[in-house]
Amino acid sequence: MDDLLELLRAGLPAEALITDPDITASYANDMASFCEAGAPAVVTLPRTVEQVQHIMRTATALRVPVVPQGARTGLSGAANASDGCIVLSLVKMDRILEISPVDRIAVVEPGVINAVLSRAVNEHGLYYPPDPSSWEMCTIGGNIGTASGGLCCVKYGVTAEYVLGLDVVLADGRLLTTGRRTAKGVAGYDLTRLFVGSEGSLGIVVKAVLALKPQPPRQLVLAAEFPSAASACDAICRIMERGHTPSLLELMDRTTVRAVNTMANMGLPDSTEALLLAAFDTPDPTADLAAVAALCTAAGATEVVPAEDAAESEMLLQARRMSLTALETVKPATMIDDVCVPRSQLGAMLEGTAAVARKYDLTIGVCAHAGDGNTHPVVCFDPADADESRRARESFDEIMALGLELGGTITGEHGVGVLKKEWLARELGEVSVELHRGIKQAFDPLGLLNPGKVF
Repeated sequence: MDDLLELLRAGLPAEALITDPDITASYANDMASFCEAGAPAVVTLPRTVEQVQHIMRTATALRVPVVPQGARTGLSGAANASDGCIVLSLVKMDRILEISPVDRIAVVEPGVINAVLSRAVNEHGLYYPPDPSSWEMCTIGGNIGTASGGLCCVKYGVTAEYVLGLDVVLADGRLLTTGRRTAKGVAGYDLTRLFVGSEGSLGIVVKAVLALKPQPPRQLVLAAEFPSAASACDAICRIMERGHTPSLLELMDRTTVRAVNTMANMGLPDSTEALLLAAFDTPDPTADLAAVAALCTAAGATEVVPAEDAAESEMLLQARRMSLTALETVKPATMIDDVCVPRSQLGAMLEGTAAVARKYDLTIGVCAHAGDGNTHPVVCFDPADADESRRARESFDEIMALGLELGGTITGEHGVGVLKKEWLARELGEVSVELHRGIKQAFDPLGLLNPGKVF
């Protein structure tokens, strides 16, 4: 420990090192349940690329594991510390280095908050689409590490589609530059995409070149109330089958709607079994919403209410953004699943999840990026109740198994981390896992980067 601190101090200012165990303990984990976390030896808060390189060279010299962190809003345990590790928190590297309206790019450090970047590019008439529900807190580096999605992915896609290039500090301290600043480029293997979603297991992202889009018109939102989850999912299939391109298509089940109403008095309809939110940011969103309203009615919607203006639209979107927080008030703890299925199987996924809730006698609310088939079943439980905790964990696993049976994936945007690493091998298969481990070995031969995660 003394050698570690001495070497770190040689290249870091005093304020970049935290050794007080009461404070370092607060950096031990992210927001996931049922994920083990260790006690870090030290927390580092670098502000420059050179400082990150110094930390990694020190870690390599002493064979000390390193756990990279952003805002720790993740839901898979990917940012959880291991015993004796260096926590490398990148939140102090929070500068927006460049915004280019001509090239339609932003160049940022990893600690930039998603919402801060979004507002900054808006001032230039530009738009950064990835918008995780935690966008007011989560960092771009964390978004890249977990390949985050968000509410607008149905039209605009996920984080991976906006990362053009990266600067990455490797395990031995070397600086690697990947990708490009140009609109096109196919030179060499796509190492940029390899780092996106790697959860800090291959290198430390210290700079990102991000693609931007022209800022679209303000979107208008429609809310449709359904008597069943099946009828809501039927409407979703009709909307996509007819070729509509909503900027948002979100689903909240009965449990979620009631939780939001209880927490925030939003005035959402308590009688609903499923609430569908659809939005368009087209030049004539009113016409698009009218077409979708007709499809919802045909699928069995009992009430369809289009927002009259941007303010009413924002209120509805705020209700959706509150979903996970509201479900956290149902019980002392939650496990948030992240199963994505083909859109055609969305109804079966929701019906199966409801059956799991009945089987285990648990409250499980579902909110979903319905246009992507990405569901977030939220298992609510009391960790002080050993039997309920056991049932929560078993139900969580059963929901993942259901997703795979329906042709889906165990994670659409939250990542693997600690929580789902046992399931990763089931989804990928033996050959793929072997190749993944070979890639990890090439980038991190000593196994120092985020050990115990993903594999």
